[in-house]
Amino acid sequence: MVRLVLVLGDQLTPAVAALKAADRARDLVVMAEVADEASYVPHHPKKIALFFAAMRKFAGRLRDDGWQVAYTRLDDPDTAGSIPGELLRHAARTGATEVIATEPGEWRLIRRLSDLPLDVTLLEDDRFVASHAEFRNWASGRKQLRMEWFYREMRRKTGLLMQGDKPVGGQWNFDHDNRKPAPGDLFRGAPLWTPPDDAVSEVLDLVEARFPANFGALRPFGFATDAAGAERVFAHFLTTALPFFGDYQDAMLADDPFLYHALISGYLNLGLLDPLDVCRRAEAEWAAGRAPLNAVEGFIRQIIGWREFVRGVYFLEGPDYTARNALGHDRDLPPLYWGAPTRMACLSHAVAQTRDTAYAHHIQRLMVTGNFALLAGIDPRAVHEWYLSVYWDAVEWVEAPNTLGMSQFADGGVVGSKPYVSSGAYIDRMSDYCRGCAYDVKAKTGPGACPFNLLYWHFLDRHRTRFEGNPRMAQMYRTWDRMDPARQAAVLAGATAFLDRLDAGEAV
Repeated sequence: MVRLVLVLGDQLTPAVAALKAADRARDLVVMAEVADEASYVPHHPKKIALFFAAMRKFAGRLRDDGWQVAYTRLDDPDTAGSIPGELLRHAARTGATEVIATEPGEWRLIRRLSDLPLDVTLLEDDRFVASHAEFRNWASGRKQLRMEWFYREMRRKTGLLMQGDKPVGGQWNFDHDNRKPAPGDLFRGAPLWTPPDDAVSEVLDLVEARFPANFGALRPFGFATDAAGAERVFAHFLTTALPFFGDYQDAMLADDPFLYHALISGYLNLGLLDPLDVCRRAEAEWAAGRAPLNAVEGFIRQIIGWREFVRGVYFLEGPDYTARNALGHDRDLPPLYWGAPTRMACLSHAVAQTRDTAYAHHIQRLMVTGNFALLAGIDPRAVHEWYLSVYWDAVEWVEAPNTLGMSQFADGGVVGSKPYVSSGAYIDRMSDYCRGCAYDVKAKTGPGACPFNLLYWHFLDRHRTRFEGNPRMAQMYRTWDRMDPARQAAVLAGATAFLDRLDAGEAV
């Protein structure tokens, strides 16, 4: 009897687990653009278009390879509107009682598939370096889960940048070399963009018609939508940007949103690129003398270090992870995150870039939009849903631990050993955002003081009981305690007044 083989929009790999377990001679591949998945958060229009266009092309590839594919478009009048509904619809049509699926990257959808009145086999997604069992075994018995130690295990397992059992260059991590502010450069290369073909243009028209109110600019659209296009983007990065990626990976410039970043995270997450393959090819650039070790190590660490680590955390911690709020933050997400005016130049630039491109790199997310949300005490669930909504590469298994753990400390320290908070000085050092800002990044008190300077100390003061014993934060509290009491009072009063204006809906 025919079985249904579910392929989701972030499983666009010919050797994905469900396809490997299926029989192309008799089984039916089910793929669907459904309202449920397109609207459970208000996704950026570019993100919706990327998924739909890539899914359509992958379905065509499967048909060319001899698979039978039942593909439902968003505007199909017969659509059931959800993934479970589509499976039930095709089961009724074909008489199938079995479903083979690769495990989704969201607990929400795992639960919904598990509740189906069909015989559903969920296969672990084996496109990652570490299996669930490997991560559980590594985590078992540890008081703290730290990415650096996990990363070293992944280096040993893969052999990437290893000489026997030792790291090349004599150290595991070259992060101290990768924190340079970027100079302006009119001749810096740009990422490779892919002009929409007829198939993509058809999807753009659909998304434009169906999601007109979603935050974000749909056009221009330049993402690749198949494996060949993603490969061209990555090859371009290797030759034009990888050599400089390490030095400037933490830098931010108002007029250059991409700098030397690869812009491949979305392609990795959809399955259009293979993570180990891109790491090995980056390693080959170092071996050939075309890219320095600090750049290649930093690139590889983001993929087999952070990417693998946060996936392990997401599945280890379970379905309640996204509800955690260790610091008890409950402030509403301010309208400035959806493009309302703000006098803070760094936030204005980061949000406008997000609106226009569906992209921001890790430091813009962590130390600008994330840092502000944490310092201001914004509800982490709202922050999580915003990040999940607005970025082209946001799927929950990778986004949630980065947001709730690394950025907002809502998991109480599972991902990070301390909250990533900073005053305006860090943003000033790593960017040109502060030039011309309405606030003075050098001012520590008073009406013109940078809000980050005020909120930084306000955060530390209100969470002192939790953090003063943290060895990595002891120096911060010593600095605070040495301040004159009158200055402390002025800082706290300024922060409170700022938060009051924020709560009142004023443009801050």
